[in-house]
Amino acid sequence: MAYLPADFDRLPPQAPEAAETLAPSPPLWQLLLQDMRACLAAGVVLLVLVMAFIGPWLWPQDPATQWLSQVSSGPSAARRVDVVSDEFWHGPRQNVSALTALQATTTQVKLAWPDRADAMSYRVYRNAGGVGLGMPLIETVKTHYADRLQLSEQRYRYSVVAVRADGSTSDPEWIEVKPELTLGTFEAQLLGLDVMDGKVSLPSHPLGTDALGRDMLSRILHGAQTSMLVGLSAPLLFITLGAFYGALAGLLGGWVDNVLMRIADFVVALPFLLFMILFRVALGIESGESGLFPMVMAMVLLSWPSAARLVRGQVLQLRESAFVMSARLAGAGNFYLIRRHLLPNVLPLLLVSLSFAIPQAIFTEALLSFIGMGVVPPTPSWGTLCNEGIRSMLTHPHELIIPALAISITVLSFNVLGDALRDAMDVKVRRSLR
Repeated sequence: MAYLPADFDRLPPQAPEAAETLAPSPPLWQLLLQDMRACLAAGVVLLVLVMAFIGPWLWPQDPATQWLSQVSSGPSAARRVDVVSDEFWHGPRQNVSALTALQATTTQVKLAWPDRADAMSYRVYRNAGGVGLGMPLIETVKTHYADRLQLSEQRYRYSVVAVRADGSTSDPEWIEVKPELTLGTFEAQLLGLDVMDGKVSLPSHPLGTDALGRDMLSRILHGAQTSMLVGLSAPLLFITLGAFYGALAGLLGGWVDNVLMRIADFVVALPFLLFMILFRVALGIESGESGLFPMVMAMVLLSWPSAARLVRGQVLQLRESAFVMSARLAGAGNFYLIRRHLLPNVLPLLLVSLSFAIPQAIFTEALLSFIGMGVVPPTPSWGTLCNEGIRSMLTHPHELIIPALAISITVLSFNVLGDALRDAMDVKVRRSLR
C-alpha cells in the first residue's frame, strides 16, 4: 500500500466540543460545592456533630441538676438572687385588716387575712391567668397560708372564700401578686451554691428549663450526643457488614450467590420491633431500663441487606472488568480483591447509602425512645425529651418544640446532603460515560 505525502500532514486542532468531552470529570467535592443546598446541609450536619461531641464541654451544666425555683421557665440570663428561709411559717405576728401577701417569692407566698365571726373554715384558691377562682390550694381553719406549689415569676391571683356553718360561702376576697425569684436555703445547700451576703449566683438558661427545672440547652446537647451516637454507629456497622457480604456474594457468584441472597431476603422479612423486644428479654433488660444496646443490635442485624444488595449489583459489573481479571491472574484472593479493588470502587455509592441511613437511624432512636423502648430517663436523648415535653405541651410548648426541631432539622439536613451526593454521583457518572 502506497502512502501519499498528505497522509503525513498534521491533524487539524481539536474542536472545543471534543476537548470538553474528553476533559476529566471533576472531583465529587467540587460538584458538591456547586450546590448551595448541599453546602448548607453539610454546615448544619457539621454544627450538629460539634454540638453533640464538643458542646457538652463548652456548656458544662449538668443535665440532671434540678433548679426547683425555675421549673418550666423560659430563657433567662445569669443573675444573683436572694436566699430566703424556707422553714415552716406559723403565721403573722399581728392581725391584718385585709387579705395581704406578707411575702411574695418563688420560694413561698405568705398570705394572711382577717378572721370572720361567721366562718367555720377558709378556702384558698390560686389563679394563674384563667377564668374563675382557679386551682383550690387548701381549706383551713387558720387565717394564714404559705403557698409553695411550683411558683414561678408570673402574676397570680389569690382568692380566699369563707365557708359558713350551713355550707354557704362568702364573696371571695382576692389579691394579685407577682413572686420575685429567690432560692430557699435548703435548695441552695442541696445544689452546693456559695451564699455571699445572702445572695447566690444562678447560671443562665438560654433555652429555658423543663418541668423538673433542668437546663434545656444542656439536655439538648447531651441528647444530641446520644442520638448521634446511635445514628452514626448503627449505620456504619450494618453498611460495613452489608458491603462485605454483598461483595462476597457478587464476586463468588453461582450457587453461593443464590444462597447468600436468599438469606438476605429472609432477614428483610424479619420484624424489627419484635426482634428488639426479644433482644431486651434475652439480655435481661426490664421495663424502665435503657434499651440502647438492644436497639443498636437490632438495627445492625436487620438492616444490612439493603447495603448488601447495592454492593452485590455493582460487584457483578466490576468482576468482569480488566483490572479485576488482571489481579486474579496475578494470584489475588477473593478477600484481597474485595478489599483492594471492589469496595473502593463502590465507596461513593456506600457514602450515599450512609447519608440516607443515618437520618433513618436517628428517627428510629427518637421514635423508640419516645414510646419508652429506647433510651429512658434520666439519660437524655431527643426522643425522651419529646416524651417529657408532650406532657406540658399546652402550658410550656418550648419543652416539646425545641427537641422536635432538633430532630427535624438534623434528619432534613442529612436527607438533603444524601440527595446532593446522589445527584453529584449521577453527574460524575454521566460525564465519565460521554
